[in-house]
Amino acid sequence: MKIHALLSTLLAGATAALAADPIKIGEYASLTGKEAGFGQTSHHGIVLALEEINAAGGVLGRPLELAYEDNQTKSGESATAVKKLISRDKVVALIGEVSSGRSLEAAPIAQAARIPMIAPAATNPKVTQTGNYIFRVCFIDPFQGTVMAKFALGDLKVRKVAVLSSVSNAYSLGLAKFFKETFLAGGGEIGTEKNFSEGDKDFRAQLTAVKAAGAEAVFVPGYYTESALIVRQARDLGLTMPFFGGDGWEDEQLLKIGGEALNGCYYSTHFSAENTDPVVAQFAAKYRARWDGEVPGAFSALGYDAVYVLADALKRAGTTDGPKLRDALAATRDYPGVTGLTTIDRDRNASKAATIIALKDGKALFFKTVAP
Repeated sequence: MKIHALLSTLLAGATAALAADPIKIGEYASLTGKEAGFGQTSHHGIVLALEEINAAGGVLGRPLELAYEDNQTKSGESATAVKKLISRDKVVALIGEVSSGRSLEAAPIAQAARIPMIAPAATNPKVTQTGNYIFRVCFIDPFQGTVMAKFALGDLKVRKVAVLSSVSNAYSLGLAKFFKETFLAGGGEIGTEKNFSEGDKDFRAQLTAVKAAGAEAVFVPGYYTESALIVRQARDLGLTMPFFGGDGWEDEQLLKIGGEALNGCYYSTHFSAENTDPVVAQFAAKYRARWDGEVPGAFSALGYDAVYVLADALKRAGTTDGPKLRDALAATRDYPGVTGLTTIDRDRNASKAATIIALKDGKALFFKTVAP
């Protein structure tokens, strides 16, 4: 009888929590458009985390409710989306975006409204430099650029590389800059550096210059669509050297577009579902069960972790008040997530290890982990 009474009390408490006014969390993401793969996978991780938290009774005795807007991968739409989420939906915090460029559009609006924003995967340092209400749960490009430069020198054992970066992408330009600094400092040489723009489909002029320069490898700090097309066209031109990039390559569409041309290529990212850590394995199993067998990627895991870091901060703050929630987020130390421990530093960035992925036979395979 005592056990039944206790269970009744617990169930009543959980029911009461979920009947309370919800805490509204806002998300803006590219759910459609050219880079929808980024936003969709991050969204799936976010939804899974909210469902788990609500099933456990919510936060502060209240359920979490997600309000989200699709920026359609269009310039300017993220700012519009965030304004709606803040003014219309009255969200207490924002999750998003995966893209650095779109995060930079939204961050000033969140900062002005004193609404904390957590970027799951925006790696450009300028994102959190917007103001003290802007956070991230991923590593930043100076680290990622350093990792890939050392990878080129130490693992690929090349001394002369070409760099192809997007002039219309803050992420691409930033990552190229930090890669070049470390690669040159390590004794490497940049054989040639060429640019392209988002949406370009013909890269033969740039690749002809790469061939003429005698590059041993090519660094492409772009997003998955252009990067996959670049490698395919390179193989058509007879270029057999390894191409490698950053977490902008992280999407299943990379392999669908690039196919066998990507064999022998690599990229850095934040997470691998192949990791045998029990925490990762448990998350991957839950994610696959929730999303019809879909394998979680880095952005799925980072979206998931961003929600849990926010929920932890809400509990510690004891309120949804913007300034107090901001202070609690800033005080996050060693929060255990599926992408590792999250500690927010004084610049509101997270220090995290990087994962190197090798591409072979149509698969993205775990290669190694590089600590910060």
